[in-house]
Amino acid sequence: MSREEMLTLEKFEEASEIVRKVTAETSLIYSEYLSQMTGNRVYLKPENMQVTGAYKIRGAYYKISTMSQEERDRGLITSSAGNHAQGVAYAARAFGCKAVIVMPTTTPLIKIERTRSYGAEVVLYGDVYDDAYHRALELAKENGYTFIHPFDDLTVATGQGTIAMEIVKDLPAVDIILVPIGGGGLATGVSTLAKLLNPKIRVIGVEPAGANCMQESIKQGEVVELPSINTIADGTAVKRPGEKIFPYIQQNLDDIITVEDHELVVAFLDMVENHKMIVENSGLLTVAALKHLEEKGKRVAAVMSGGNMDVITMSSVVQNGLIARDRIFTVSTLLPDRPGELVRVSTVIAELKGNVIKLEHNQFYSTNRSAEVELRITMEAYGTAHKQSILEALDKAGFRPQIVRTTL
Repeated sequence: MSREEMLTLEKFEEASEIVRKVTAETSLIYSEYLSQMTGNRVYLKPENMQVTGAYKIRGAYYKISTMSQEERDRGLITSSAGNHAQGVAYAARAFGCKAVIVMPTTTPLIKIERTRSYGAEVVLYGDVYDDAYHRALELAKENGYTFIHPFDDLTVATGQGTIAMEIVKDLPAVDIILVPIGGGGLATGVSTLAKLLNPKIRVIGVEPAGANCMQESIKQGEVVELPSINTIADGTAVKRPGEKIFPYIQQNLDDIITVEDHELVVAFLDMVENHKMIVENSGLLTVAALKHLEEKGKRVAAVMSGGNMDVITMSSVVQNGLIARDRIFTVSTLLPDRPGELVRVSTVIAELKGNVIKLEHNQFYSTNRSAEVELRITMEAYGTAHKQSILEALDKAGFRPQIVRTTL
């Protein structure tokens, strides 16, 4: 069967049956917190809870299931920023195939190690996905491997689209589906199947503002490549979307929203604190996009595509999220170098329940130490209102605090 015969309702139904063999049930979760915040009824599709930590197992397993034994026996190779890598590695092991995965050198360690744990050979090459992709094609040619494209493949996109089947089953009256976009395979499958099931469903793609290759391609009416990309959403850091899937995106995707990195930082904190879930930056695109929806009172399903984040990145995101939410902040104040001044400052903060976590006392701020030295105070607060009350109290006490960049 030709690849052009994919993305039909029959093939989506076939794929749905096949991927059940390896996928976890990720039923929609209603979010009271996000619903109240956005004015819509928000449901989360937690693909971060899949066996490989991401939705990519769907497309990889379905793709390999359609291959001939000869294609499998040659060995499989792919390029990936991490999640497709694990999907192919896991599926290849299930089918007894050799798998070689080319990943950018910037790939989080957790994705590399988990890919290896499924028995795949990992090759690290280049700084971004596109570099790894070209190297994978070279290795495929040199060794005769069967290449599995992570997104520009209609069979893979059909497997990814099974998510839409599950969303509509759980929420038949869904109005809007938000889906992350990197190269476009997930958005292709989800939007195409959603329109086949119910043309009234609006499917909106979400891209990082620093890697909006699909948005630019739609504007130009053809696939274009960005000169560079810059985003913390490594799973969607793609310069050029897929050629084969692009017509389906043009036909079935209703809109694209772009999200800034700082919005992902805040969204991560929201998910940890309110839903007790770890979602990687690319998976958080749809959560951050909820605030950008102009419609209100709609039933919205947000696909959280993955949860593979290393601990170091997680720590950095949490710290920056606390700073963005005014839960941690730093002030600088000048005071005379004499006994009791530090106690005075501390008393003002303590009376308002601020919690000091770091002090920097610079006695060499000026040549006249007795007149003024600099004190930098990093403290915890409950949020913006609490922070403001502390600043006002310090100012009233004569310390004239100045907000400075917080470093932990």
